[in-house]
This record gives sequence, C-alpha cells and structure tokens, in this order.
Amino acid sequence: MTPLETFSADFLDACVHIALAVLTVSFILIAIRTVKGPTLPDRVVALDMLVAVGIGFLATFGVLTSYYLYIDVAITLGLVGFLATVAFARFILNRGTAGDTAIMNEVDESIERRKAGQ
Repeated sequence: MTPLETFSADFLDACVHIALAVLTVSFILIAIRTVKGPTLPDRVVALDMLVAVGIGFLATFGVLTSYYLYIDVAITLGLVGFLATVAFARFILNRGTAGDTAIMNEVDESIERRKAGQ
C-alpha cells in the first residue's frame, strides 16, 4: 500500500470510531428526552430522532465492516420511521376530535360495561 492509501485507511477508521462515539452520546441524550419529555409531541420528536440515530449507526457500521447491505437496511428503516412519525402526528392531531362513530360507539359501550361492573 502506498502511504496515501495507508493514511486514508487510518483516517477513515478514526472517523468511523469518532462517529460511533458521537452517535452513542446522542442516543443516550435522546433516550433521556424520550423518557423525560414533558409532552407527547416532545416524545414523538425524540422517537423520530432515535430512528435517525439508528440509521446513522447502521450506516457507520456498514462503512466500518465494508458490508454495504446495512445501507439498504438503513434506507428501509428511514422509510418505516417516516411512516411512524406521520402516524404519531396524525394521532396527536386527531386525539379527542376524531369523531369516528364506530370508535365512539365502542368507547361508549366500554364505559357502560365499566359502570355495570363487568
């Protein structure tokens, strides 16, 4: 190997380890925010950030091991994470105001059963 290739390999290895350290610290901080978050939207944003950090872990690990199938898994996780975030946002937006008759009837039946002692 030429000196340039040796330097490049060492530099990439150092950058990957630094990235893993930064991702680990951010994962811990985001996990704390997920548990501590004062409101439900804060927790949803924290969960979305956890997905982003997970994608970063997968991509970094793929570069570290030179097994680039992890990149495809990271892309898939990004799509699933996006859909989950949209679903959570819709849930928060419609919480208590959905007005779906089937759901409202089921809730009313459940309340009546509780009152009856079942």
